[in-house]
Amino acid sequence: MQIVIITGGSRGIGAATALECARRGLGVILTYNSHQAGAAEVVRRITDGGGKAAALKLDVGSMAGFADFRLAVEQTLSTLWDTKQLGGLVNNAGYGLYRPIQDVTEQQFDGLMNVHLKGPFFLTQALLPLLKQGASIVNLTSATTRVAFAGVAPYAAFKGGLEVLTRYMAKEFGERRIRVNAVSPGAIRTELGGGLNQEFEAQLAAHTALGRVGEPDDVARVIATLLTEDGGWINAQTIETAGGYQI
Repeated sequence: MQIVIITGGSRGIGAATALECARRGLGVILTYNSHQAGAAEVVRRITDGGGKAAALKLDVGSMAGFADFRLAVEQTLSTLWDTKQLGGLVNNAGYGLYRPIQDVTEQQFDGLMNVHLKGPFFLTQALLPLLKQGASIVNLTSATTRVAFAGVAPYAAFKGGLEVLTRYMAKEFGERRIRVNAVSPGAIRTELGGGLNQEFEAQLAAHTALGRVGEPDDVARVIATLLTEDGGWINAQTIETAGGYQI
């Protein structure tokens, strides 16, 4: 069985991805920071469906905890699946900030950078020895890197950096046949940035070719495909999953 790690798997896109991966027969280690109950519920749903899953606490914005997290992953792999190797990593954990550039503080800037760029860089580095040959990494970026949306400049800038990092990871990890891609969601019905109210959702839907905002499952299916052999010849790409937003 192929085992994948999904950061930020307690809700939203991460939770949907964990459930979709389990449905396709993958083992899942999902992480949570503060939402332990949500993570436990995702694990319960997977195990009730006959799959195997575990939830581990992780603050992606705190690099000091990555060595201990790797040890916890190694123990979980051994205990639940009797293996030492991972088949995939999804760098999904994140949060939003809606504030114009002139009002962003250095602390807010650094917090976003740590979670959305620095964290994925060093977490991937820490887990790289556990990734087997032919594994797959998926980095979650954002359609805001393509369409400027006032109020999210730092978030979008770091997601743009993660898109560049995706290509460099694909280049450097290619010797081990590790594929690295980015998935770039558009407006998705999640709690990120406080969620969507009815008026804002209607506005976003009006600018989307398919006439609606996305659901977490819309993104989860794309991520799961990239983690399996179905996406085996896709590498170093950013795939926008936005229903045709602002085209």
